[in-house]
Amino acid sequence: MLAFQEFQHALAAHLRDPHHMRRPAGVPARRMAVYNELLFNNVCGFVDSCFPVCRQLLGESRWRRLCRTFYRDWPSHTPWFREIPREFVRYLQEAHIAQPLPRWLADLAHYEWAELAVDVMDVTPVVHQPQGDLMQSRVVLNPARVDVASEWPVHRIGPAWQPRQTEPTFLVVFRDAEHQVQFSEINAVTARVLALLDEGRTGQEAFEQLAHEMAHPDPQALMGFGLQLLTSLREQGLVLGAQP
Repeated sequence: MLAFQEFQHALAAHLRDPHHMRRPAGVPARRMAVYNELLFNNVCGFVDSCFPVCRQLLGESRWRRLCRTFYRDWPSHTPWFREIPREFVRYLQEAHIAQPLPRWLADLAHYEWAELAVDVMDVTPVVHQPQGDLMQSRVVLNPARVDVASEWPVHRIGPAWQPRQTEPTFLVVFRDAEHQVQFSEINAVTARVLALLDEGRTGQEAFEQLAHEMAHPDPQALMGFGLQLLTSLREQGLVLGAQP
């Protein structure tokens, strides 16, 4: 059993880094090379399809090198193939990567991943009143969404333009009633409101807390703004309604 486990570890090490880790004894080189290529291409296929903008901006050579170090170095925390893109985002966010990369790349990758995450997100339908009182009742938010807070305007990055300076950006990626993925740019105040509503507050409670945090001189006026904002978010599909 110990010999078999040692063989497994040696095989795994070679599969992750075939250029530096020796092939286990007794394994034919030609067959091993085919298996190496199949596994690497399979994993990287999921990464390629999820991050087309990142791939285009890095260029094929740099992108393939980045995929190789991800495949080699990152200890994935899930066995599911569909979670590989999320693991790639974590790699960009948390790993020490020797390859020089644009400072905005990790944030751009997170933004690109959000579209896939929302598209396949498994959510339980939430009981709600579509036209309920959003100020006096707990607000029911769309559960099929990902909030994106970035130091960079990731939604504008592309082949024609890349930022040189940070620009705090808040976005929401969500799935609408027709199961289509939508993107909405919001401001810092709206992002904070969504975070407060996520805690299970009523609309009034959320804006009372916001007034306190902002030291607003006229909290009552903020309530009027709050109702308008929540109504707009309901029309967009970010707010589903109020709890019965």
